[in-house]
Amino acid sequence: MKVSTIANELNSLAYHGRGIIIGKSADGKKAVTAYFIMGRSVNSRNRVFVAEGDAMRTKAFDESKMVDPHLIIYYPVRVLGNKTIVTNGDQTDTIYDLMDKQMTFEQALRTREFEDDKPNFTPRISGIIRLEKEGMNYAMSILKSAEGDDSSCERFTYAYSNPLAGKAKFIHTYNGDGDPLPSFEGEPKTLELPEMDIDALTDLIWTNLNEDNKVSLFVRYIDIATGETETRIVNKNV
Repeated sequence: MKVSTIANELNSLAYHGRGIIIGKSADGKKAVTAYFIMGRSVNSRNRVFVAEGDAMRTKAFDESKMVDPHLIIYYPVRVLGNKTIVTNGDQTDTIYDLMDKQMTFEQALRTREFEDDKPNFTPRISGIIRLEKEGMNYAMSILKSAEGDDSSCERFTYAYSNPLAGKAKFIHTYNGDGDPLPSFEGEPKTLELPEMDIDALTDLIWTNLNEDNKVSLFVRYIDIATGETETRIVNKNV
């Protein structure tokens, strides 16, 4: 298993698109998650993250420049009981609503496909953290077109029980820039999660995202024993 540092992985591409990181802190006491968005177009870059209770949503920075909100305005983060849901689209609401009706994470996502942004067909990436009496576990998912053919949807779910302290998994939408944009391939990448507080981790991720393309970043630490949270949001547009 290849293990990368956060800095090396984020610097490996100028354009990751949108990315989710989930793992367990080095001391084993915190569930850690981060979600970032990047953008190439004016519409994609015209966004900020806004906290809304324990949830987080995207919002237009300049409403007058908003062209098409349907794929860029959504709730990336929602909390359902002991579960924290993190995604790159409105499938956050699908997962929340259907899991509230006793469906599983994977079952909820079977009702969705990749985004309808031809010719990119951007993958839908999703993650969920569960806090249980015995600790934490989490899962990640990607829904993507089959080699760019929108007639076929490929669905992959990765589940991590009793994850290792000091390690995280990272999944993102694109394997770099291009036209059309190439979709992420393979399993989520493994990252080192060093011993550091939430401010240091937030700074590490934000600093190593491509300066031209980064838009917003969300980071949350969740105390596994108590469920208490710390959250940081960074927006390029301020």
